[in-house]
Amino acid sequence: MKHFYSRGFPFHRGRRLRNNKNICDLVSETNLSVKDLVMPYFLREDNDETKISNMPGLKRFSIDELIIELEEIESLGIKTVAIFPKINEKKKDDQASESLNEDNLVCRSLRKIQKKCPNISVVCDLALDAYTTKGHDGVVDKSGVINNDQTIEILSNMAVLFATNGCKIVAPSDMMDGRVKIIRETLEKKNFKDTVILSYSSKFSSNFYSPFRDALGSKTNLGDSSKNTYQINFKNKREAIKESLEDQHEGADILMVKPAMYYLDIINELKNNTFCPIAAYQVSGEYSMIKYLSDKQIFNHRDVVLESLYCIKRAGADIIFTYFAKEVAKWLK
Repeated sequence: MKHFYSRGFPFHRGRRLRNNKNICDLVSETNLSVKDLVMPYFLREDNDETKISNMPGLKRFSIDELIIELEEIESLGIKTVAIFPKINEKKKDDQASESLNEDNLVCRSLRKIQKKCPNISVVCDLALDAYTTKGHDGVVDKSGVINNDQTIEILSNMAVLFATNGCKIVAPSDMMDGRVKIIRETLEKKNFKDTVILSYSSKFSSNFYSPFRDALGSKTNLGDSSKNTYQINFKNKREAIKESLEDQHEGADILMVKPAMYYLDIINELKNNTFCPIAAYQVSGEYSMIKYLSDKQIFNHRDVVLESLYCIKRAGADIIFTYFAKEVAKWLK
């Protein structure tokens, strides 16, 4: 903290900078732009359910529906989206085989987006929870343990597959040890030198993911099982910073904190201690809390959404993943 010498009142009147809106905006320390926002989307097969019961106002998109949606958000200034597939249960197995199918839901959508919306950059999730019968982010062995090294081999091949089909940013969200290193080495070997790795480097074992798991179709598969052995204990701060520094060292281009609103201290700490851009994910539970309370008119929807995003930005986030991105883009425009 810089030394502060003040002659006190009336020489100091803080309200001078607050009384006039133009002056207040002029001295604003934090600014939010549509360029800061990433809109996440859930993908579905044509014959699958559209509705997401625990995320009011959102739905799953077929590939053709998504193209129409992307054309609209591009006109609002959003240039980057993240996609998450709901895989048919019949295609799931213990080895997440569908994740390496070159004609899976993600690959088909990437090819069509590249053709119809070439100016949109797509972030593809690298994790196995959408593809496995167990609902875990990694392969589960016979003893019930997540096999770290087998998982990262699959993830590195997924990264190449998605890059081949037009993905600009791969985002390992699995929290396996060493996965950024192996993914980076594999992308280099396959000549995908410009593919960006956005690492979910500080991903906490949070209670706020439940609506997302419903939308992804993995909640039933996971059952009562826990992800505590690979996601970070929410009681720990230094561990999260250490994990992020490891990922930076292994070749991550962008570091992610997830969730966002309850972890502003982690966002700020990373901003002050790394040189990578910092992303934050305002997760499904955070979205649903705001949306439910807004729908009940307990508080003003627009004001609370904007406050939440400005605070995430103020903490140090350069990029914000939020399900409110589309409507916020309209407000900012």
